[in-house]
Amino acid sequence: MADYTNLELMACVLARELKDGEIVRVGVATPIAEAAVRMAHLSHGPNMELVFFGARMNVAHLDSIPMPAFPWDRRVVRWAESYSDSGHRFDRLKDWHRHVFFIGGIQVDPWGNTNLIGIGQDYSRLRFRGPGSVGTPTLSTHVGRYYIVLNSHDPRVLVERCDFISAYGWGRGGDDARTRIGLPGGGPRLCVTPMCVMDFAPGTRRMRLHSIHPGVSAAEVEARTGFELIVPEQVPITPAPSAAELEMLRTRVDRQGQLRR
Repeated sequence: MADYTNLELMACVLARELKDGEIVRVGVATPIAEAAVRMAHLSHGPNMELVFFGARMNVAHLDSIPMPAFPWDRRVVRWAESYSDSGHRFDRLKDWHRHVFFIGGIQVDPWGNTNLIGIGQDYSRLRFRGPGSVGTPTLSTHVGRYYIVLNSHDPRVLVERCDFISAYGWGRGGDDARTRIGLPGGGPRLCVTPMCVMDFAPGTRRMRLHSIHPGVSAAEVEARTGFELIVPEQVPITPAPSAAELEMLRTRVDRQGQLRR
């Protein structure tokens, strides 16, 4: 029996991806991404710039602020090296290749196009209305890379074709899917779910099984994916959280146990 939850494992996977000196952006209602950014900043990224919900800060004692952090909470500026409420200004794009972002989706297709708008063919009569795209289209267009983070792995979420596209991933496939229509950013790097980690195969840029979480089989992932997934002959197991990662996550980052519920 694992002594961690899949959400904790997902946070560790994302934290390992982040590098010191990067500008890391976290949006609303993304606790897994927020936990990952906090872990990375505290463990190996002291020079990261953090942008939470549009507020830019670099907080020396980030573990003193409970999740989720809000820019209007004055604790986010205590001990801060810098603070600005202009973190989402889109007229400052020259260095966005250093930026990292995280997005979710009520639908995600094989090429990492995502839908936050709604479910249904008629926008005026949606069967289900999503939260909306807000700044996601611009952010996902310009950042150096972003990660798709899903709270569930389900064929209703991972679909052959999105009803609407709020963030353009790799279009209908190909390494040049973004450059041929003039999108400057690097696109989605990974899709992380409670069952596995998926990347985008070079050449086709179709979603490919990168690793499966402990206790999950490749066949189970395929059965719960609503499109044909590229599955290599050998699929590694996602490395479990180390004792040090779990200690940091539970004692300094997620002390209230949001990722353990």
